[in-house]
Amino acid sequence: MSNTLSSNAHIDESLRAKVYWWLERPDRNAFGPKLLEIILIALIILNVSAVIIETVDSIYQSWKFAFDLFETTSLCIFICEYLLRLWVAPENPNSQSRMSWVRSPVAIIDLLAILPALLYLLIPIDLRILRAFRMLRLLKLTRYSPALSMLLAVFEEEAGAFFASFFILMLMLIFAASGAWLAEHTVQPDAFGSIPSAMWWAVATLTTVGYGDVTPITIAGKKFGALITVIGIGMAALPAGIIASGLNEQIHRRRSSMQREFRKALEDGMICEQEEEDIEALRKQLGISSRAADHIRESVYAEMKAKIGITCPHCGKPLDHESSNT
Repeated sequence: MSNTLSSNAHIDESLRAKVYWWLERPDRNAFGPKLLEIILIALIILNVSAVIIETVDSIYQSWKFAFDLFETTSLCIFICEYLLRLWVAPENPNSQSRMSWVRSPVAIIDLLAILPALLYLLIPIDLRILRAFRMLRLLKLTRYSPALSMLLAVFEEEAGAFFASFFILMLMLIFAASGAWLAEHTVQPDAFGSIPSAMWWAVATLTTVGYGDVTPITIAGKKFGALITVIGIGMAALPAGIIASGLNEQIHRRRSSMQREFRKALEDGMICEQEEEDIEALRKQLGISSRAADHIRESVYAEMKAKIGITCPHCGKPLDHESSNT
């Protein structure tokens, strides 16, 4: 009995490892997982395109059955994908458990892609709202795009800084709305009759949009508005600075990973064909351009040659850059 149970468990783990290999594509050069990835990307793009086209009532009414069938089929595929990724989560070295995977940003995005449609089956809601939420499926592309995954990593790591800047922005919003109400509520009761009413002007001014539909007309209101406009320039730069700093850090980390891979490959003085394939797969995974990778290769080679020298393991003669790639 125990042998049967252990055999079944071994079969389950083997099957789970195969499904993980197909879904998460640890082997970047494998054709099968790459083809599956392309199919899922195409399905996501087609879903977003269908949502956009459905908003044209004449087209939607003419092809209603086809649109509904495509949505049902896509929903089933996305649900199966989510459940399979949840099942194979223990195979992922970056996830200690399925619960840790569920809390990861990519898993939350996958859930948001299917949750609105599932809620519609349980709770009838406005179909237009459902269409809008289906646009969240576009975020699933972050799994397949190095640039989008880099941006997602920045939001995840800099969440505290974003929260702090948002908190400061809310304080400034209340302060600006209160000042505008004090200066303008007697002469413009329609636009500045209350602090909540004045918040529209405060938002437009702090974000430096300035629609111009509501403006102060008193001297005190104009002076206060000029002050808020100057402050708004700095407030608008806060999130941009956080994102720029985070992206720079992510790029630095990814290039450092490439440098470590090159150093590891050059430990024996040469880069073999298999190591070259591994480096190329890592380059594509990290989203580093070929030119940047070549520059990293040159710098690592020059660094190692200056420190210890790179010689041929067979004859002991110094190797030039071209010979190290063969």
